[in-house]
Amino acid sequence: MSQDVLQQTSVDLAVEVGPLKLKNPVMTASGTAGYGTEYAGLYDPGLLGAIAMKGLTRHPREGNRPARWAPTPGGLLNSVGLQNIGVEAFVVEKAAICAELAEKGCQPIINLACATQEDFIESVEILEEGCPAAAAYEVNVSCPNVKKGGCAIGADQNALASVVRELRSRTTKPLIVKLLPLVTDIVAMAKVVQNEGADGITLVNTIPAMGIDAKTRRPKLGSVTGGLSGPAIKPLALRLVYLTYQATKMPIIGLGGIQTGEDAIEYMLAGASAVAIGCGQFSNPRAPLMVLEEMAAYCEEQGVGSIRELTGGLILE
Repeated sequence: MSQDVLQQTSVDLAVEVGPLKLKNPVMTASGTAGYGTEYAGLYDPGLLGAIAMKGLTRHPREGNRPARWAPTPGGLLNSVGLQNIGVEAFVVEKAAICAELAEKGCQPIINLACATQEDFIESVEILEEGCPAAAAYEVNVSCPNVKKGGCAIGADQNALASVVRELRSRTTKPLIVKLLPLVTDIVAMAKVVQNEGADGITLVNTIPAMGIDAKTRRPKLGSVTGGLSGPAIKPLALRLVYLTYQATKMPIIGLGGIQTGEDAIEYMLAGASAVAIGCGQFSNPRAPLMVLEEMAAYCEEQGVGSIRELTGGLILE
């Protein structure tokens, strides 16, 4: 897709995730497009509505031992373990990238995946001063392949409420909470973050999973277990988006197995305001632009003037 194609469409592609305004509903999922420049040789990331940056922790992390990736039918297993440079190095080395994206109209979203409430607070305080171009924070409390990490927070209503409350008091920027998908009651967790002032929710993160090599009798991942992404998790993710939207009407960023524009439209009909492309980029690096183009074509064929009309538009009769 080119800038010309975007300008020629008759469809209003602009969406809102709470106070976060996006020129179109397509973004990259955190951890799948680095810091927003890794795919620059293949397309202009400024064409997208947003880039969710690679997950950051308070201090640098080396990540998990290899192997970190393993293909599986219908998806991909990963166990990267949040390898990253840490918040302080990010401010020094990558904050300028956020400013460049913002100038192009692509919203840079900082994904934070800290292990403790204190780390979340310190990270936001550092970013508030050191990365003013950040458009929003995506608070990841759901990483399935990090020991003693966000899962503990994402599975505990009190801990979750406390983190969102503390961060809400420290920033006026949009807070989007990436919830843990496999909990007893996703709606209860969504209402917790809603009540504490979160502006939106991301659903879903990868699903805890594992793979075994029968020939060697060894796990396929160095950390034994990891997270499953790809088309295999899409039906599960759609259900969680639908349930959460029906109960809260909160803005939702939907992701999980999106490979085509039709996949993305399904998420919006279920209740998503925007969508993120994750491992689909690994098989097709230009997938986000292809998805966006197909979404625009769908709206033109269906006579949809504004893509916002699709959010929650599932017909149940």
